[in-house]
Amino acid sequence: MNNVFLLLGSNMGDRKEYLQQAVLHISFDVSPDMRISSVYETQSWGKVDEPDYLNMVVEVKTDLSAQTILDKILSIEQVMGRKREEKWGSRTIDIDILYYNNDIIDTPGLSIPHPQLQNRAFTLAPLVELAPNFIHPVLKKTNLQLKKDLKDNLIVKKL
Repeated sequence: MNNVFLLLGSNMGDRKEYLQQAVLHISFDVSPDMRISSVYETQSWGKVDEPDYLNMVVEVKTDLSAQTILDKILSIEQVMGRKREEKWGSRTIDIDILYYNNDIIDTPGLSIPHPQLQNRAFTLAPLVELAPNFIHPVLKKTNLQLKKDLKDNLIVKKL
């Protein structure tokens, strides 16, 4: 059984509803065996003139491969109206694979652990809630240590 952490984010329309729909899709398409973080509201990262995001982390246990999970979450994003028009642009839903077990995967189109995970408060806040002692397989630090070392000063607040 694989232990996978997914980051969900939305900054368009009914953001809470999009997150809830994404969780339902993940439970059907990836695994119903999941733990869910609280929802956090975060200033936009990367393209700061965009609306604020709602973010959360979902931990799933699944037999699926990392590539299969990627294919499924890209399909979920498409079904939910995600349009990839500009980097860091607004989106109905964004789903990223943060960790897949302790694996390090670097293939075209798939990098795990997520290459920006350690730089983003909106990722680390919900991730630390679920797995503070999980060790990043490349950086060899716990999620809690990564959060303490964080230079990102965007406001992240738990709803």
